[in-house]
Amino acid sequence: MIDRSTVDKVMDAANIVEVVSEFVTLKKRGVNYVGLCPFHDDKTPSFYVSPAKNLCKCFACGKGGNTVHFIMEHEQMTFPEAIRWLAKKYHIEIEEKELTAEEVAQQNTRESLFVVNEFAKEYFQQILYNHAAGRSIGMAYFHQRGIRDDIIRKFQLGYSTDSSDALAKEASQKGYKREYLVKTGLCLEKENGTLRDRFWGRVIYPWHTVTGKVVAFSGRVLQSNAKTAKYVNSPESEIYQKRKELYGIYFAKQAIIKQDKCFLVEGQMDVISMHQSGIENVVANSGTALTQEQIKLLHRFTNNITLLYDGDSAGIHASLRGIDMLLSEGMNIKVLLLPNGEDPDSFSRSHNAAEFRQFIAEREEDFIRFKTRLLLDEAENDPIKRAQLVANIAQSIGQIPNKIVRFTYTQECATLLHISEKIILEECEKYVKKRRQAFFNSSLEEKTSALPVDDAPPINVPTEECPPTPLSKAAKDAGDYQTYIPEIEREKLLFYTQEVELIKSIVRYGELPLYKIRSDDGQSRDLSVIEYIANDLKQDDLQFHHPLHRKIVAEGLAHLHDEGFTCERYFLTHPDQRISRIAAELISERYELSRRYEMNTEKDRLVHIIPQNLINFKLSIIEEEMKHTALLLSNPGPMKDGSRTKEIMLRYKELSTLMAKIAEKAGRVVI
Repeated sequence: MIDRSTVDKVMDAANIVEVVSEFVTLKKRGVNYVGLCPFHDDKTPSFYVSPAKNLCKCFACGKGGNTVHFIMEHEQMTFPEAIRWLAKKYHIEIEEKELTAEEVAQQNTRESLFVVNEFAKEYFQQILYNHAAGRSIGMAYFHQRGIRDDIIRKFQLGYSTDSSDALAKEASQKGYKREYLVKTGLCLEKENGTLRDRFWGRVIYPWHTVTGKVVAFSGRVLQSNAKTAKYVNSPESEIYQKRKELYGIYFAKQAIIKQDKCFLVEGQMDVISMHQSGIENVVANSGTALTQEQIKLLHRFTNNITLLYDGDSAGIHASLRGIDMLLSEGMNIKVLLLPNGEDPDSFSRSHNAAEFRQFIAEREEDFIRFKTRLLLDEAENDPIKRAQLVANIAQSIGQIPNKIVRFTYTQECATLLHISEKIILEECEKYVKKRRQAFFNSSLEEKTSALPVDDAPPINVPTEECPPTPLSKAAKDAGDYQTYIPEIEREKLLFYTQEVELIKSIVRYGELPLYKIRSDDGQSRDLSVIEYIANDLKQDDLQFHHPLHRKIVAEGLAHLHDEGFTCERYFLTHPDQRISRIAAELISERYELSRRYEMNTEKDRLVHIIPQNLINFKLSIIEEEMKHTALLLSNPGPMKDGSRTKEIMLRYKELSTLMAKIAEKAGRVVI
């Protein structure tokens, strides 16, 4: 783990203008800089960089933050990776906390495997460019496939000669350990103890992680009569799990972000050829069914996926389950069937980018409509198959989280199938309820498994749209919190808006004195903003709803008396990227507002603003809690359990009493 002092050094050294300028052309405008946003298709400059505050923000798409946030977003790195990137740029030595012997060994092994793969990549490239067989066989193959030299270099393609142990010998001569050659799958150990290359006699396609590290290789044999598998792939290892990787993601990520769309194809050559034609937002899963991990990786970049299939559409049947998984993630899925006899590789080689994009725009079809037509053609007039078709389509529609989208698809499919909407809706509702109950059960199990039955906390009530989600790690870190209010869509509720306002005050001014108080020994001391808010909520047994907000309060109180501590600095450079992003967003808002309002004025008003905001928040969250408590009482589950029902009713009464007490203090009437 990177030491906190190193993070501070990096944050102090990193200049936001220098960092952003590596990726965006900036022009000075007043005290700030402005340029075209790299995170969306920006026509007029909306990306502002403030050198005074070391922050950036796009006022069109909302993305931005400090230097670390920018690198994380632009390069799709984790927090530690971004810190390392900046540390390397500014020549800062990374200091890490002491690891256990086991952690050190694991880290060393992973790094060694990456080093060996990097050596192998360079070795295969060197053979391709400099070896006689590489030029006459490997390079000739790529040129025959129409691949340009710049694209060959971009994807770091290579070649391995027909010598079955050439790489093993080269690696041994250069001091690479045989255990890492075997663990990466580059070499196989024979019965006599010698090593044999896995990829000999093949052209090589390296697989890169989202950050550009080589984790695996794929090798294609070139002899048409070869008595061996056409493709050979690296086995899974400590650094490579096939279910987590997508071919081409490193080269596609920026194009995916900018165009907010990703094309998903089957093979590696499909990706390479489409890049060459000018379409770069494309990745491949290499013909295997999509996994949950791959879907989550794609979801980091976009919600919009278009699947490209060969003209015969045979491969789509094997992909239907994976597509349903995409739908359940709330992603928008389209399908494009290429003309008969064409695949993305051949089609892109015969069309330029403009022609390809025009074809896509004209021919791509929404997945639900496509699936309905596909299965309808297969069912023909068979009533049994048509009944199965309805159930199949309803299952896919039932995966979609958004109720309005589900209803729209139901209407369209009912028209296509010439049946009543009611039939599809009823069938669809079965899958919606099943999915909702599964989430509900997992949430309940997670929240109560470690507690005695009598002490089980309140649980989130399923909404019409979405099931409740389990408490996050941050919630557990910040302490137990009992609530019936769902986490889903809380951002739309009044109490949450007021909660954010209070968190703003903490992040911006948490350490500043708000009042003078007198202790038991008669001594006077300052009561800070964060102490006042935390103590006031505690008196009424209330907390913030968002687990990260609770964590901000807990950590702010813990570090309040550290030398030189400021909430703004601490949370802006917090190692948890979710917290640092919250801080950056709130601070960015402040400096945007400061064009119209003086900061000093805002600080002076805190003594009036914070107490009022606290009262508004408490009344709103109690009202929302009472609403969902009443909802739970109408749920047949708790009503079957007398003790559970009594517990919930008691909670409702306590909330009602607390509401009246706070309203009385505030001088308001509660009906």
